[in-house]
Parts: sequence; structure tokens; C-alpha cells
Amino acid sequence: MENKRPGAVFYISLLILIGFVTVGALYPERLAANASQALGFTTDHFGWLYLFVTTGFLLFCIGVGLSDYGHIRLGADGESPEFPYPAWLGMIFSAGMGVGLVFWGVAEPMTHYNQPPLGMAEPQTPDAASLGMRYSLFHWGFHQWANFALVGLAIAYVRFRRQRPGLISEAFRATMGNRVDGAFGHGINILAVVSTVFGVATTLGLGIIQINSGLGSVADVGFGSTQQLAILGGVAVIFLLCSLMPLESGVRYVSDANMVLAAALLLFVFVIGPTDFITAAMTNAIGEYFSNMIGMSLVMTPYTGEDWVERWTIFYWAWGLSWAPFVGSFIARISRGRTIREFILGVIGMPVLLSIVWFATFGGSALFYEIFENGGIAASVSKEISSGLFHMLEFLPFDNVTGPLVLLLIILFVITSANSATFVLGMFTSHGTITPKPLMRVLWGVVQVMVAGVLLMSGGLQALQTISIVAALPFMILMIFMAASLLKSLREEKRQAEFHEALQRSRMERMLEEYEDAKANADPDPWNAPIEQPKDYVDHTL
Repeated sequence: MENKRPGAVFYISLLILIGFVTVGALYPERLAANASQALGFTTDHFGWLYLFVTTGFLLFCIGVGLSDYGHIRLGADGESPEFPYPAWLGMIFSAGMGVGLVFWGVAEPMTHYNQPPLGMAEPQTPDAASLGMRYSLFHWGFHQWANFALVGLAIAYVRFRRQRPGLISEAFRATMGNRVDGAFGHGINILAVVSTVFGVATTLGLGIIQINSGLGSVADVGFGSTQQLAILGGVAVIFLLCSLMPLESGVRYVSDANMVLAAALLLFVFVIGPTDFITAAMTNAIGEYFSNMIGMSLVMTPYTGEDWVERWTIFYWAWGLSWAPFVGSFIARISRGRTIREFILGVIGMPVLLSIVWFATFGGSALFYEIFENGGIAASVSKEISSGLFHMLEFLPFDNVTGPLVLLLIILFVITSANSATFVLGMFTSHGTITPKPLMRVLWGVVQVMVAGVLLMSGGLQALQTISIVAALPFMILMIFMAASLLKSLREEKRQAEFHEALQRSRMERMLEEYEDAKANADPDPWNAPIEQPKDYVDHTL
């Protein structure tokens, strides 16, 4: 399996994506117009489905983690985890949403402060600030990570528990049988590849836009598509070189550097910034998040026709869904030896805690300086959404140091995400091997760069959001059946375990009964029988 040449999945996926890049490069305006039409059709007819399905995935993951299936190990019974817990969490966080958190950590709360969600408050008021923090936690909370956990759990289970190739199609074998080896399975894997490329291209684009803002703040570089394409080319060279390295010495060490730098910046802003305000804002946001979670999960605007839900919540869910094949497969690859309960807790629980602290620290600090010191951050975000973080840092000491460090952090997160994606795409198109060839990974890295470049040319942030929502719909439908197939596999394993346990218990009981019968019917023990004296024995005892 490891040495097979690329098959239909590789060639068809590559053909589809090269076709997209060609059309986008030749006709960027037409691509933007067609994508906008597709977006309108998708959100008008299926917007409600994104909300219901994503909420359902969260409930499914929690249920599986708390059930009797939670003790099942993703590997052989008793197998130890491949990576230490801190390194495992670092890779999950870096490959998952590192770029997005840095981009939106200040931008989203401030945007909602300027334009409150669903018109629920007056702009630039305390109520608007509270809503901004609440919805930021919601969009980066449990729902988002449940998408990754579902795909990651399904892939890790079939790869390490069932010893099958690490392909998306293998997660459907429990319900579809051997049909996953034919055209049906190829179609699933092709869809996973295309969805992954578009999802990662969105993240690359967001990272490049913010790097452009950072360079403007640090080195007075202009902001525009020309600069962004040049930055994309420079970053591409770095992560393509990293993709030639093994997983253990490539992604792992870069993600470790990410986590160390992110933790240092987080601690610096928390301690030097408005600490009391940060803790109070975090406490308030957590309370509002949990008390309003159900309402936020299923809110629509049929009576007003407002498109806020489509532009924000549905975009986030679609972005997570389009990322799910990539992030889920990568998390599966690094989770060998974890139990299902440990996996669910690590993938859904810990990153959400980190996200809450991140938004409270960076977003809360920005709101503090805006509200109490007239910082002008809201106006900066309104003009250039990616500039908010760098503007906020100007209110803290050593901004001439923290600015470049944040810029370095963004670059490292972009490299980690892109490098991880090349690994997963190589796995998808190399028959599920967990060690795709370096040249295969480089090829997919080039494709990601070309797609991201076309999207930046076709409308920047708007194009990135549009393509995420449209591309996520078909894979979201597949994930519903993936959840059903995973549940069937877990039930079968439980039934088999119960059968073997009953069989073993029956054998032990039968052996015990045979022993008791043998003991009851056996001759007396000759060592315990009385000694018979010889007839001619004379007792001389007085």
C-alpha cells in the first residue's frame, strides 16, 4: 500500500483544482460573480442546515465521549500515545485555528462593537461590546471544534483501531461495505481533497492579509493585492521547504515554536495590559456564552431578511466544515494511542479554553482601550479589518518589539497550517499512507498557493468567505453519514466485546463446574487417608 502510485483520486482532484485556478486567473471578475451567485443559493436554501448539523455534531461528540465507548483506545489495547500531551495539544491548536485566532482575536469583537449582531444593541455601546465578546467565544467555541473532532475520531478509529488506510472513504466502510473501494469511495476522497484545499486556501489568504497589515504597521508596506501576492510567494517558499521534512521534525517543532511565542505574547498582554478588565470581561463572556448557547446556535432572521447570520455564523461553520477533512485527518494522525474520551476532551475542550483566554485577552484589551481611552481601534478595524491587533499593541510598552513578534507568530501559524495540509493532502492522494512522499506534499503545497492567490485576486476577504461556504455544503452532508457509520462501528465493537466477554465467562463457569464435579467424584486423597498397620505389627508402647 505504501508504494502504490497515485491513482484516480490524485489525478481527478488535481484536474479540478487546476481548472479552477486557470479560470480564476483568466477571469477573476467572472469567478467572483459566479461565486456570489452560488453563495446566495446556498445560504438561501441551506443556511438552516449548517446550523442544525453543526449543533448536532457537537451533541454527537459529547455523547460518544461520555458513553461507554469513551474507554476505547485509538490503537491496540494498552498502547501508549505517540506524542506527549503538551506536544499533542500544541499541534492540534496550531494546525487547527491558530491563524484564525490571531486574525480575528481583535477584529471580530471590534467589528461587532461597530456593528452589533442582529441589531441587538446600539453601535459602540457597552451592550455592543458585551455582544461582541459573546459571539466571538461562540464562533470559536465548542461547535467549531466538534467538526474537527468528528472527522478526526472517525479517521483515527478506522486507521489505528481497525488497521485500515487513513482515507476519508474508509470511515464509511461500516455502512457502505466494499463499495468504498470503487467509484463511490473515490468520489468521497476527491471531495475531501477539494474541500481541504479551499478551506486551507481561505486560511492562507487570511494570514497573508494580516501579514500585509503587520508589515504596514512595522515597515510601512502598502496594503493591496499586489503586496499580498508577493507575501504569499515568500511564505510559500518557506513552508514548501518545511514540507520536505518529516512530520516529527517539521510540523511538530514549528508548532512548538508557535505555542511558546503565542503563550509569551498572551502572558505579556494579560499582565501588562488591563488585567482586571480582561478577567471581568472573560467571566462575563463565559456566562453569556453558556446561557445563550442554544439560542445563538439556531438563530435565523426570516422576518427581517438580514444577512448577518450568513456573513458570520454560517461562514464560520462552513469554514470549519471545509477545514474538517484536513484538520480532522491531521489530528487523527497524531492521536494514536489516545482513548476516545481523551480525544474528545483534548480536541473540543482544551482548544476552546485557550480560545476563550485569547479573545478575552486581546479582544478585551482592544475594547478597554477603545471605550475608556478613545483608542481609535474601532475606526482602524472598520477601515482595514486585519489592522486591529497591531493598533491595539501600540497602547502597550515595547510595541516596537511586540509588533514584529506578532508578525512572526502569524507567519509561523501560516507555515504550520499549510505544511500540515500538504501532509494530509498527500495522505489522501497516496492511498491513505501515513508517510506521503515529500514531492507529493510539495505538489499540493503549490496547488494551495495557486488557489489562495486566485482567491486574493478575485475579491480578497469576501472571496475567501464565499468559497468556504459554498465548498463546505457537500462535505457537510457526507459528515452526517460519517457520524452514522462511526456509531455503527462502535456498536459492533461493543457487541463483539460483550460476546467475547460472555463467552469467556461461560468458559470459566464451565471449567469451574467441571472442577467441582471432578473434586466431588474423585478418590480420597491418599496423603490424608488413615495409615493401616501391618497384621504382624506389635505395639511396644507402654
